[in-house]
Amino acid sequence: MSLPKTLAEDVARNLVMVARLIDEDPEEAYAYARIALRLASRVAAVREAAGFAAYATQKYAEALAEFRAARRMTGSVDLWPVMADCERGLGRPERAMAMAGEPEVQKLDKAGQVEMRLVAAGARRDMGQIDAAIVTLQSPELASNSVQSWTPRLRYAYADALLEAGREDEAREWFGKALEADKDGSTDASDRLAELDGVEFVDVLGDDDPAGADAADEVAPRDEDASGDRDDEDDVRDDADLDDGQDDDQDGSVKA
Repeated sequence: MSLPKTLAEDVARNLVMVARLIDEDPEEAYAYARIALRLASRVAAVREAAGFAAYATQKYAEALAEFRAARRMTGSVDLWPVMADCERGLGRPERAMAMAGEPEVQKLDKAGQVEMRLVAAGARRDMGQIDAAIVTLQSPELASNSVQSWTPRLRYAYADALLEAGREDEAREWFGKALEADKDGSTDASDRLAELDGVEFVDVLGDDDPAGADAADEVAPRDEDASGDRDDEDDVRDDADLDDGQDDDQDGSVKA
């Protein structure tokens, strides 16, 4: 779907902000995504970006609705793994497992298939099936010496599952392999290894340092209701309601 030039530029600016902020400030990214969604809800890229922003803020029901809308518009299966992970987030691991067995998985590229394997293993763990989770992760991709973008996460997930199963020596080995492949620091494999080896990190500021004490006092309390959005599927708007009248909205200013 094509948009008028001015509107397209406004939408693009908001999507750029979503991409820029989603890792560092997901709530702010979500706010920009909502603006883009209001301006162009019939554009697949907007629905996908809105889905990832909702996913990053643990609004899993909303994210799933957006991913489904994007998939209907494009016919692509690329979002299949993250859709399955939304089902996990909503407390429905059995649905994630069912999706792992659907024909769509065979249409994914290698990275997508590995991602689906990670989601399926996570669903097994959600259901208390730790041994099955370990078997799910065992694959040619795990055994390969070739390092791909997904290699650190796959090795890390395998190590973590082994540790949960009480296989500490094997877990240490695979955390080490994950660390070797993790050039970008996408996992905390080094911290997990240190923990297994009994290494303790000491606060160099010391207990008597006033700055350290002040910083500790400023830590905000944990929001116990943070996961409440997972089960609130009733708040997910119907696609038809979302589309009504939204394209007429030309207020495209980027959120301050």
